[in-house]
Amino acid sequence: MNNLPPDESPTPYVPPPSEASPREVIPLSWSDPMRWLVLGWRDLTAYPGISLFYGLAFWCMALVLGAVFRAKPEFTMTIASGCLLVGPFLAMGLYEVSRRRELGLAAGFVTSMTCWKTHLRSMGLLVGVLIVLELLWGRASLVVIAVFFNTGMPSSVGVVQAVFNPGNWEFVLAYTLVGSAFAALVFAITVVSIPMILDRDTDAITAAIGSIEVVVTQPGVMLLWGALIVALVTGALLLPWALGLVLVGPLLGHATWHAYRGSVRWL
Repeated sequence: MNNLPPDESPTPYVPPPSEASPREVIPLSWSDPMRWLVLGWRDLTAYPGISLFYGLAFWCMALVLGAVFRAKPEFTMTIASGCLLVGPFLAMGLYEVSRRRELGLAAGFVTSMTCWKTHLRSMGLLVGVLIVLELLWGRASLVVIAVFFNTGMPSSVGVVQAVFNPGNWEFVLAYTLVGSAFAALVFAITVVSIPMILDRDTDAITAAIGSIEVVVTQPGVMLLWGALIVALVTGALLLPWALGLVLVGPLLGHATWHAYRGSVRWL
C-alpha cells in the first residue's frame, strides 16, 4: 500500500508588486511642443551662464563628430556612441536647472554638474542601452555602406555625392530607413526617461517604458516634437561652424524637462 502523499501542483509564481509610483500620461495638444520651447527659453534666459556652458559642450561634441565624418565617415556612428555616454549626463544638468527653477529653488553650476550622482545606477543602465543601440546603428550603417560601395569605404565627399545623386536612390532609401528606425527607437526610449529618473529616481527600465508609453499614446504630438527637435538641430548645424548648437542645445535641454512635466502626471 502506497502511503506517499499525492503529487501536488507547484504554487504558481506571483511577481511582487511594482515599487514604482503610479503615473498616467497627460493628454497633449498640438500647441504643447511650442509651449515647451517657450518655457525652455525662459529657463535659458534665467540662467544664461549655465546654459552657455552646456551649449559649448554640445557644440564641441558636434565639432568632433564633424571631424570624424570628414576623415573616416564609416566610424561616425561609432563615435556618436561615445557622445551618448556623455550627452545624457550633460542634458541632466539642464533638467536640474529647470527642475529647481520650477520649484522656486536657486540653481547653480555645481548642483547641475553633480545632480546625476544619486541616480548613477539608473543612468548607467540607460546609457548602456543607448550605447548598444548606437553601436547596432553604426554596424547597420556600415552594412548599408558596404553593400552600396563595394569598392571600399567612401570618403565623406563620396557619401555626400551619393546622397545627392538621383541614381543612388536605393542607397538613400536604405540608409534613411535604417537610420529612421534606430532614431525613432532612441527617441521613444529617451524623450522623457532621463527627466523621470532625475525627478523620481525611477529605475531605468521603468523610465524607458514610461517614455515609450508617452510616445505610443500621444504619437501625433510626439512626432511633432521630434520634428521640431530635428528642424532646430539641423538649422543650428547649418550655421557657420555649427555655432547654432550653443543656443539650440540648452534650449532643447530645458524644453525637454517641460515636455516630461507636461506629459506625465504622478498619482
